[in-house]
Amino acid sequence: MLHIQKTLALSQTYPLERLGDRDSLLFFDIETTGFSADSSALYLIGCLYYRKEAWHFVQWFADSPQSEIELLHAFFQFLSNFSTVVHFNGDSFDLPYLQKRCAHYRLPYDFSALSSIDIYKKIRPCRKWLGLDSLRLKAVERFLGIQREDPYHGGALIAVYHSYLRHKDEQRLHCLLLHNEEDLLGMLSILPILCYPDLETAHFRLSSQSLPHTEEASPSLFLQAESDIYVPKPFSASLPNGSLSMEQNRLTLSLSLFEGTLKYFYPDYKNYYYLPAEDRAIHKSVGEFVDKSARKRATAQTGYQKASGLFLPQLSPILEPVFCEKRASSLTYVPYTEALLENPQHLSLFLRHLLSHAEAM
Repeated sequence: MLHIQKTLALSQTYPLERLGDRDSLLFFDIETTGFSADSSALYLIGCLYYRKEAWHFVQWFADSPQSEIELLHAFFQFLSNFSTVVHFNGDSFDLPYLQKRCAHYRLPYDFSALSSIDIYKKIRPCRKWLGLDSLRLKAVERFLGIQREDPYHGGALIAVYHSYLRHKDEQRLHCLLLHNEEDLLGMLSILPILCYPDLETAHFRLSSQSLPHTEEASPSLFLQAESDIYVPKPFSASLPNGSLSMEQNRLTLSLSLFEGTLKYFYPDYKNYYYLPAEDRAIHKSVGEFVDKSARKRATAQTGYQKASGLFLPQLSPILEPVFCEKRASSLTYVPYTEALLENPQHLSLFLRHLLSHAEAM
């Protein structure tokens, strides 16, 4: 088994504290001779970690088929110094593959004591509003404008590894080690992509809001807000009732409002009477004083009160009170006033809600 170690001068691309204690994070990537752990073998593990104000890089390479078990021992013993593993699609491949290879050799290692951060899983919900054609590592690198030297993909290197085992030449070894190192450095360089899923829990501050005069039947809200999250690349996305865009930490929203009359349906409608003449429901405590001929027991469809004005659309009931046209409507509304979104909590909830329903333009 070959053991390679070095210290790297790397710039900080993302606040590691968002992932956890940076000294407890281990970035890792594996190389194998196939996708199935039952019919292939592990031949390389590479790791990156931050300690003593510097990035450190380590690799374990199986220079013979018999070295695989040594590699597993070395990696898992090293892993005991960390509490969190960070990887790209490792929850689906790397972790279960290593677990199966340990079971093959009856080794007592697992990941049960560790937290797992899968970059692939974290960015997957953002794919639809970023317009990513793929979530493969190299595709994410292209999206961020990152160039890499390595011309190979993992599958192409399987033949190179088998050839290395026959010839033991330095050129093939260099190709194998470089690919793994480039994957790890690529993983580190794409960390800014996590700023997009970070927006799903971000706090926003209102910069401005207005209802510009237009000739359209429905008025539109134009809003600008700022966050502590800075996105690495601007994006624009469409919404069912408008659009939004973001550059650096500034989000701009244009959203059509509903102007007219909507209904608030009481969840406890059985405690209400419906007044047909007034087309509204009132609580039984008041309805008892209304003539019986002028009232009916409210149903799920008639247990409502109406309100008129401007309403903000929402695709799920995030803000309250929730109004809609029909009780079963998927599109709901909340009465719009300037004060509603001046509340930082309401603003953040609403913008995060819109981001979760946005689509790439």
